Amino acid sequence: MKYIYGICCFLLCCLVLQGCTKDDTEFKSYLKVGEIVYPGRTSAVLNKPGNLRTALWWNPSTDPTITKYVVYWNNKTDSVVVKATSHSPLDTVKVIIPDLKEYTYSFVIYSYDALGRKSVPVEANNVRVFGTLYQSGLLNRPYNGTTPYTLNDNGSLLLNFNTPDTININTVIKYTNAAGVVVEKILKPDSATVLLPNYKPGSNIQYRSSYIPGKGALDTFTVAAYSTFPRIYSYVLCDRLLFKEVHLAHDANTYESGTSISKLWDGSVGPQGYPNIFHSSGNSGMPHTITFDLGKVYDNLSRIEETGRDCCNNPDDFEVWGIADLSGADTNLNADNSGWKDESIAKGWVLLKEVIRTDDGKNAVSSELNNNGKPIRYIRIRIKHVTTGDGNYSNMSEIRFWNKQ
Repeated sequence: MKYIYGICCFLLCCLVLQGCTKDDTEFKSYLKVGEIVYPGRTSAVLNKPGNLRTALWWNPSTDPTITKYVVYWNNKTDSVVVKATSHSPLDTVKVIIPDLKEYTYSFVIYSYDALGRKSVPVEANNVRVFGTLYQSGLLNRPYNGTTPYTLNDNGSLLLNFNTPDTININTVIKYTNAAGVVVEKILKPDSATVLLPNYKPGSNIQYRSSYIPGKGALDTFTVAAYSTFPRIYSYVLCDRLLFKEVHLAHDANTYESGTSISKLWDGSVGPQGYPNIFHSSGNSGMPHTITFDLGKVYDNLSRIEETGRDCCNNPDDFEVWGIADLSGADTNLNADNSGWKDESIAKGWVLLKEVIRTDDGKNAVSSELNNNGKPIRYIRIRIKHVTTGDGNYSNMSEIRFWNKQ
């Protein structure tokens, strides 16, 4: 037994000695590729939208081993390489991805070191790229529909606009000044008005707005076409030197030759006294009409100003009718006939306005006319009532007309 015990102890010692002679790092032979090393990745990525392109911004990785960044998109079928020139987190890496389609993209960014080892990915998802489809949906900034403009006495014009979208950059206003020169003004998004000096009345005004698709965008998108501002008219006084008397059948006669219809455009100002007035005859009846020629055709006859006599028989209810040509325009019925109005319309006359006054009828009163888009040369006044209630006499001092252009 002692012999057997001794042999066992000897063998055990040999085994221990043999084990101590082996390499204690031999297990590493089982790690065929060594430890996996991931270089430092970038920070979160910012996107700057553009027109068929986009920009990606990020702060550099602080890992000094980084030599480049690779940006992938379209399931890694497209990529761009960006050299790492800084490792300061205060700097910014900027890369523009051009030649994209109008689409929403996802980008993946890897950092690489000199040994070709790459970081874990950083993703930029839902990156929208804009183009013609986005541009086609843009609208020019709306003007103020209630008060679109104010025409000032000094010839300047103030345009009024509504509040724009927050992505509006500016609106270009194009107009013609009094010298016939086309001028451009810029309406900024934080302003609701723009002043156009020396505006040429009646000339067209066009405007076009520009927008960005988002904060920090690379590109500005402009609405494809100009819009036309509502037509701005000025009132031009009709030349009373061209006015002429016309006498149609059933028109009222004048009281005497010195109180003829032509007194209405003799240039006097304010309520006049007899005989410097128009005075109808004593058998005119009520209603009665007078007719005269403006001397030329006006396409947009738009305003009348009537001044009464200084005392009495001033019209407080009268109609203003107009027509371009008197051929066949005379009426067969008297002005007091209930069918007179329908006959006048049938013969081409246009009712421009019925003026009803609630005062004594003396002072000048202006009224807007509606020519219904018809040219006007001849005027017929149908006097329906006077302030005194008289059944024959009507008196007026002056009549003036304006054309919008």
